[in-house]
Amino acid sequence: MLMENTLGGLIRNGGVFADVEGKTPEEIFNKVCREVVFPEGFDREALITELVEREKILSTAVGNGIAIPHPRKSMVQEDSDQRLIVCYLKKPIDMSSPDERKVSVMFILLTKSTQFHLQILSDLAKLIHQEDFRKFLDTKPNMDSLVEKINSMVV
Repeated sequence: MLMENTLGGLIRNGGVFADVEGKTPEEIFNKVCREVVFPEGFDREALITELVEREKILSTAVGNGIAIPHPRKSMVQEDSDQRLIVCYLKKPIDMSSPDERKVSVMFILLTKSTQFHLQILSDLAKLIHQEDFRKFLDTKPNMDSLVEKINSMVV
């Protein structure tokens, strides 16, 4: 697998954003999607709309203060354009999480294929289920620290 197609590679493509302000998922998506470096010609507005619409259908909150927002359809065409955008929220927000905890960390996932999307969701789920990883996220690690931790935990 290409380095860019690992969790760490996807995070390096997407970026890590700390203390993101917003009271709703839409406010968070608007703020972050305007700061992320996307490929030339990428439609930020369409991404924001897709993320908001997806959230209206069913919350992407997975529990333990974490959400994994993603559009319902692929919005990138190339492997190198896939990304995982990490957002540490300044104040946790309610996203109707199954455990009723407010969300403080978002992993916004953009992939080009359903199969790869499901693989990355599976890899993320394995990490999120580990208490030491969740505690590490609470420290709001920078990109290098986060990627290093993930690389040390993923087999």
